[in-house]
Amino acid sequence: MGFLTDTTHLHITMWVVGIVLFLVAAFMHRDSKGRKIVHMITRLIYVLIIITGLTLFIEHSSYDAMLYGLKFLFGLLTIGMMEMVLVRGKKQKPVTLFWVLFAVFLLVTLFLGFKLPVGFNFMA
Repeated sequence: MGFLTDTTHLHITMWVVGIVLFLVAAFMHRDSKGRKIVHMITRLIYVLIIITGLTLFIEHSSYDAMLYGLKFLFGLLTIGMMEMVLVRGKKQKPVTLFWVLFAVFLLVTLFLGFKLPVGFNFMA
């Protein structure tokens, strides 16, 4: 399982793909068959994000368990808001609050992810 925990590359790739697919699904026509397919693929990516994040959490949480726990929590909240936007948007219910929460949770998750010791160092 070293390929899951040696670096954060797989996890970062998964969440970048997840966000792109989420945005594609969110801005597609509500009743299109393509949106349903993209939404299902996005759900698969959510699972892969959680699996890669959980393996990193288990492997590296001994450095700073509280911050890693918070990052894991905010990551789950981000995925939850992504799903709420897609599901409520399909039902034509208001999604503005969930878009705002998605943006806030995503920024907090990214900040924590890049700040923690296993995170990506932009200055290197």
